[in-house]
Amino acid sequence: MVKNFSKDDAKKELLERAKNITEEDLEKVLQKQEEIRKKFETGGPLGRYIDDVKLLFSLIKDYFNGSYRKIPWFSIAAIIAALFYVLNPIDVIPDFIPVIGYLDDLAVMAVCLNFVEQDLHKYKKWKINNM
Repeated sequence: MVKNFSKDDAKKELLERAKNITEEDLEKVLQKQEEIRKKFETGGPLGRYIDDVKLLFSLIKDYFNGSYRKIPWFSIAAIIAALFYVLNPIDVIPDFIPVIGYLDDLAVMAVCLNFVEQDLHKYKKWKINNM
């Protein structure tokens, strides 16, 4: 039986995972970019976040190459944790369970985007001014 996965559960899951993210994970998530992006482009429930995911990858690439560092490491770690969470098909609610398999992924992405919202606004401004 699948347990309920609340917003609080998503927040706890994201923050716990973010604590363990390393610089090495930053490189790994960039290597998995295409695989992660495909999970959002399939037209399923995660599709609503495709533009956000493109922005998140732009941000972490700019962070990785050193061109943008005006963001706390924990925000970068939360983004990486959320992207890895979505990539993993066997998480709190396994993705292969019809209809509800992506509910936890959606919740973790929503919590992550809420958590880094101000950082994303600052990054977008910076990106526009530095194109």
